[in-house]
Amino acid sequence: MKAGIVGLPNVGKSTLFNCLSNAKAQSANFPFCTIEPNIGVVNVPDTRLEKLEELVNPEKVIPATVEIVDIAGLVKGASKGEGLGNQFLANIRETDALLHVLRCFDNDNIIHVDASIDPVRDKETIDIELQLKDLETVQKRLERVKRTAKTGNKEAQAELVVLLKIEETLLQGVSVRAIDFSEKEQEFITPLQFITSKPVLYVCNVDENSAVSGNAYVDQVKEAVNNEDAEVIVLAVGTEADITELEDYDERQLFLEDIGLEEAGVSRLIRSAYKLLNLQTYFTAGVKEVRAWTIQIGATGPQAAGVIHTDFEKGFIRAETISYEDYVTFGTEAKVKEAGKMRVEGKEYVVQDGDVMHFRFNV
Repeated sequence: MKAGIVGLPNVGKSTLFNCLSNAKAQSANFPFCTIEPNIGVVNVPDTRLEKLEELVNPEKVIPATVEIVDIAGLVKGASKGEGLGNQFLANIRETDALLHVLRCFDNDNIIHVDASIDPVRDKETIDIELQLKDLETVQKRLERVKRTAKTGNKEAQAELVVLLKIEETLLQGVSVRAIDFSEKEQEFITPLQFITSKPVLYVCNVDENSAVSGNAYVDQVKEAVNNEDAEVIVLAVGTEADITELEDYDERQLFLEDIGLEEAGVSRLIRSAYKLLNLQTYFTAGVKEVRAWTIQIGATGPQAAGVIHTDFEKGFIRAETISYEDYVTFGTEAKVKEAGKMRVEGKEYVVQDGDVMHFRFNV
């Protein structure tokens, strides 16, 4: 599962990507600095993992990860191929969620493609380009489906209704994610990979003084997206970049405290991106390793086991399961068992975030 960082050129996307992944993507003060998408595998900060490490004292600890893709800046006309637009839009199509970076700071030394700071206008520019691309996709599909629907094909007629609803929504300047689809309708839509159907999180890139409580630009963004059911995160990306350059943990914490933050903003962002991708974590805990595993919310026991190895899913018998809270309360697996708090779950069990699991399987 991948989250793509999108936005206009020069809003801080590559600097944010560097903060997130510590992969030093080139960042410079001119548009189209990023052409190929950079991909970083980012550790998901999780205090539960630290607590389990403390209790189990394993040889190694492995956190959950999420993939972040740094996509080059889109410009007006991208849907028609302007500024390498087609390539960038194809890169966005391959992601599962969008982190939309908006410039919410003044700095005359950093040029803006539209020569003024207006994050709401910038958001609309990107929205329009993505909606136009989706409109192109739906209209191409409509041509074919209309012909088949005329022959009396019931499946095509059902698809036609959905596609017309999407076309009408996009023509009104509204993204596909705003439409509620039934399960059946979703079957028609998923293969078309609509860009604006992807969940989005807005990242307001502010100056250091606005890192804690935002500024007037951030307020404008929040007002503009208040009907979108989307999270808005405030991040001083340039400052976060300076913090990640510091090798010493205590120095980083001092820097954060100086600007009034309890933890790095990128940690909040990673956790939010993880949630945006509909992901959650379960743990395995033993003396060899304590590890966080990434699964989709709603995954069953066998599906969770399959993340470790496909054989575990095929031969799944049961999952010995302890809730994270019980593990911490009793301190060891043995004490959890003594207290009768270890559960034996079968194939239908829906894994809960934070479950500590041990799988029994037979291959």
